[in-house]
Amino acid sequence: MEDPKGDMERHQPPPSLWPVGFAVGIVCLLVGLVVSWPAAAIGAGLAAVFGFLWARDVVGGRAAEVPLSADEEPSLVPPLPEQPGERFPRNTFLEGATLGLGAVIGAVVTLPVLGFAVLPAFKGQHQHEVDLGPIGDFPEGQFIVATFLRDPSLGDITRRTAYIRNNGLLNGVPSFTCISNRCAHVGCPVQPGGPVFDDKQKTVKTANGDVSLTPVLPAAGFICPCHGGSYDQEGSRIAGPPVRGLDRYEFLIRDGHLVLGNLYSVAKVTGSGANAKITKAELHGPGQHVDGPEAWLYPLQPPH
Repeated sequence: MEDPKGDMERHQPPPSLWPVGFAVGIVCLLVGLVVSWPAAAIGAGLAAVFGFLWARDVVGGRAAEVPLSADEEPSLVPPLPEQPGERFPRNTFLEGATLGLGAVIGAVVTLPVLGFAVLPAFKGQHQHEVDLGPIGDFPEGQFIVATFLRDPSLGDITRRTAYIRNNGLLNGVPSFTCISNRCAHVGCPVQPGGPVFDDKQKTVKTANGDVSLTPVLPAAGFICPCHGGSYDQEGSRIAGPPVRGLDRYEFLIRDGHLVLGNLYSVAKVTGSGANAKITKAELHGPGQHVDGPEAWLYPLQPPH
């Protein structure tokens, strides 16, 4: 009795989960580019593994042999003799060529887009050093509001403010506290919780251009006027919505001048002044936790 479904069904490949796994890997890759680089790496790995398995099944042409049931009779037509040398059938070649061409087209379309979208975050992330002038302009134990240009070549768009305190000597080396005025909530400029002595302001000319130095007495620490975030004199969070303390600047003393370096985030400050123990973290944006389980919910930061 002739099989009503025809002979073609016997040579169809069996159902496979490889395309599903490949699609899941692509989704994880695209979501990971926004959320987390480890998720993107996992997605790329899944897509590569399942894509290889899928392509192997297609190119290999593996087909499940459907056994004859008891009521089926073998065909009375003798099989055609196998053509010599036909090891790679034309339909298999066309399938492989189609997949390969699709992969090439996908790469040509996708890679430039990913390059323009992702690579700029990894280029030119270094921060310029800032010369704030002679350390003699920073009296010991007093806070100074320093306003400067981070990159003079770009103009006022790089104007920044830092709160600088000379802590005296630590093991014979000058010690400074250099706190950023960017609130750790949404980035508003924090204000000193005390008087600002504008009448004693002076301007120092340095390699970075004019630097404004104004004495200040932040008796109540620092306060954000936008949403009520409050910090002590070490920049540690006291109250309000900020998720961590204020960022700090690295510093060095060069030829008797105070030079600010890279910004970094602070997870914890123990002690004060020259004896403060600072738990540093990679620079994070406002509103982002730097430690604890909450930090796992944020994407990795590009290199700085």
